[in-house]
Amino acid sequence: MPYIRESVLTTKSADGEVHIAPLGIIQDGEHWIVAPFRPSTTLENIEASRRAVVNYTDDALIFAGCLTGRKDWPLTDIAGCDIPRLEAALSHDVLDVVEVEEDEQRPRYRCKVVSSETHAPFTGMNRAKAAVLEAAILASRLHMLPAEKIEDEIAYLKIAVDKTAGPAEHQAFAWLLEKIIEHLARVEMEAVVEADDSA
Repeated sequence: MPYIRESVLTTKSADGEVHIAPLGIIQDGEHWIVAPFRPSTTLENIEASRRAVVNYTDDALIFAGCLTGRKDWPLTDIAGCDIPRLEAALSHDVLDVVEVEEDEQRPRYRCKVVSSETHAPFTGMNRAKAAVLEAAILASRLHMLPAEKIEDEIAYLKIAVDKTAGPAEHQAFAWLLEKIIEHLARVEMEAVVEADDSA
């Protein structure tokens, strides 16, 4: 299995609009693979600019926010790069595309790091931050998973949040939980309607 680094990408459209999205980038020797699904704004922007900024952050609110429609996060300029980075980034890499492996569903953009910078110290591991990240990934895959699996995963992740979270992690988990509960309620309602229709 490849090494995947969870990050937040900032990209820019041909019209100059910045887009923020969580994405796991895949190590490929000295290069990184960026592989967004079609259709997506991230993919369109990388196709247009052939560049992305990878933001490394431990801010749980950003991961949770992006998965729940909250994408307006403070940005700051990078010297020599027309795409900004997250203000909350502990560090960032600027990636330039060097090769494209086309695919109808998920093309792979092989990228080289052209510049890097560190902005703030990493102050240590936290189980609640990791749990929020896992919950955010879960929230991005709700359409692929049975309700029982979703409920089991959330119950397990909630243990780490309850034991080790600060205010930001509690808020982030609450945003994700709201999204997941809405999804499960919709699935249950659809099942009831389907049962009534077949009765």
